[in-house]
Amino acid sequence: MKSPNRRGVSRPVAAALLSLAMSMSAIAAGPAGQAPVPPKAEPALPLPPGDATSVAVPVPAANERLTAADLEAWVDGFMPYALEQTDVAGSVVVVVKDGKVLFQKGYGYSDLATRKPVDPAQTLFRPGSVSKLFTWTAVMQLVEQGKLDLDKDINTYLDFKIPPYDGKPVTLRNVMTHTSGMEEVIRGLIANNEKEIAPLDATLKHWIPERIYEPGSTPAYSNYATALAGYIVQRVSGEPFEKYVANHIFAPLQMQHSSFSQPLEKNLQPMVSKGYKTASDGKPQPYEYINLAPAGSLASTGADMGNFMIAHLNNGAFGDARILGEATARQMHETGQESIKPLNRMMLGFYETSVNGHRAIAHGGDTQWFHSDLQLFPDDNIGIYVSTNSAGKDGSARLIRDGLVTGFVNRYLPGPANVAKGIDEATAKEHAQLMAGSYNSSRRADSNFMNLVYMLGQTKVVANDDGTISVPMLAGYSGAPKKWREIAPFVWQDTGSGDRLAAEVVDGRVVRFSAEPIAAIMVFQRAAWWQTPGVFLTMLFGSLAALLFTVLAWPVSAMVRRHYGARYPLAGQDARAHRWVRIASLAVLVSVGAMIGMVFAMMSDLSMMSPASDVYVIALRLLCTIVLPLGALIALWNAWVVLRSPRSWWAKLWSLVLAAACLSLLWIGFATHLIGFSANY
Repeated sequence: MKSPNRRGVSRPVAAALLSLAMSMSAIAAGPAGQAPVPPKAEPALPLPPGDATSVAVPVPAANERLTAADLEAWVDGFMPYALEQTDVAGSVVVVVKDGKVLFQKGYGYSDLATRKPVDPAQTLFRPGSVSKLFTWTAVMQLVEQGKLDLDKDINTYLDFKIPPYDGKPVTLRNVMTHTSGMEEVIRGLIANNEKEIAPLDATLKHWIPERIYEPGSTPAYSNYATALAGYIVQRVSGEPFEKYVANHIFAPLQMQHSSFSQPLEKNLQPMVSKGYKTASDGKPQPYEYINLAPAGSLASTGADMGNFMIAHLNNGAFGDARILGEATARQMHETGQESIKPLNRMMLGFYETSVNGHRAIAHGGDTQWFHSDLQLFPDDNIGIYVSTNSAGKDGSARLIRDGLVTGFVNRYLPGPANVAKGIDEATAKEHAQLMAGSYNSSRRADSNFMNLVYMLGQTKVVANDDGTISVPMLAGYSGAPKKWREIAPFVWQDTGSGDRLAAEVVDGRVVRFSAEPIAAIMVFQRAAWWQTPGVFLTMLFGSLAALLFTVLAWPVSAMVRRHYGARYPLAGQDARAHRWVRIASLAVLVSVGAMIGMVFAMMSDLSMMSPASDVYVIALRLLCTIVLPLGALIALWNAWVVLRSPRSWWAKLWSLVLAAACLSLLWIGFATHLIGFSANY
């Protein structure tokens, strides 16, 4: 389940491949499918009281315009056009207010073949990582009962061990705030085949990801850590996780058409919306099975999600029932973990998305085909949920989700008129230059071959001539990078949406930054010199180009000699070195190219990351493990032979180029873990 993204974070290579994550991946429709443009966002929250950089007007109450009739007219005007323009088959929208459902409606189709319309009360969508809110609610129920402690070593509740990081254990508080320090886990995350689903405990025990940060220090969104929390709920309660949620959350909330079960209960299966790449493609995709089930396996109707929103807005109460005590619910909604001040924080499971002066907590979710968002405004007692059942043209389904929520907030929850005064131009330009450079996402694979994905898609910060900065990865709806203007020392504000970006500076050097709306769940860390695109990409693709040229020149030179009847000019050791270095070039080129191709194929189709693919992963990694060192040795031997021979200066120069290329690829193989023996990633 990918990292939530309320306002259209773009997807360069890494984010597009990660999906995940990250999360972790500009999303815009092409000319023939222009995405709907939402109303321009108001400026973001004012800076803390007393800060001279902003002037604030008191925040108004929820707009009186928010009535069922006005809302239906507005959403009816937005959704049909948005679905058509983004090539999405169907969607559901639910809005609750003051403890009641104000509006719920389906748009488009849940099954294109039968033209079955989306029914908010009967059609189940897959909300992806919005599922995590149920896992966190279950954890807080057990905390309330005294069965769990947020600050104890997580191993207290497990039957296997999560090793500490420099002696510091992971806690449930770390897990709920995505600061467990764990690297990204991708293998087997989404499967299209029921047979590929393993028991939760087996999935978690198969491979424990490396802890790459000190617990509590660095936000890095983690599906694995969330699944750990679900497993703890299962062990402590004595009930399978899906049964626990059904009995203790779904039942009291009268969520009769919701389930975490895989496969889904037979009575619910006919009600599930089909998932699509695009509406025009029309081909239904297989049901998505989630091995880390507590992180994203939920299937639920819009109406049921409305009940869940009402309960949290009522601090745990739903009619005469309760899923949380009021104090526990407030603790969950209001306990914040900061990433970089003064940006929005991570609460206990919810991420803060306060906007237009209105406090908001939320969670988004993405599978391959379904894209969802749930936003709560506790002080206004308002909640909105939206989900779509297609990826859309060029991945533009997120524009519906983001555009609808942003438009809703600006229409019904307008904000204060904040005027950011900024800082002087000279200082702004100086700070922009300090920000410029390449950064790694904190949510990444670090100890396995999927690290290559993140090395190919680093985040770049550009210093503009006017003292503003741009971050191509953080784009608006059009796909154009946002323009960030400094409003306080190392705090910037997007001139269009009002989102903020802030940096952490140590000894006069920017070491990391983040930006809203993703600040709660990841930061961007300054890349080492060798990781920057100018160095890493030059080494990788320059080396591959040199090997490719050598391989192509091999048959061409043979054909030329044959055409002119020329003899092969080399003999003895020179001939052997000449032939072996070409064989080595071909082998290295094929092995590295195959690994890159496999990684790209996997990230474009997550079902390829199933355990069934392990044999190919292991085979290709073993190939790299054997070929890259041998290739480097042969290239060095060839250079030694050529440099001692009477051959031309061009041959001598090229022998050095080949040696450098093979050594560079060997180093990249070690640095990005292409070399290895396992299928853990």
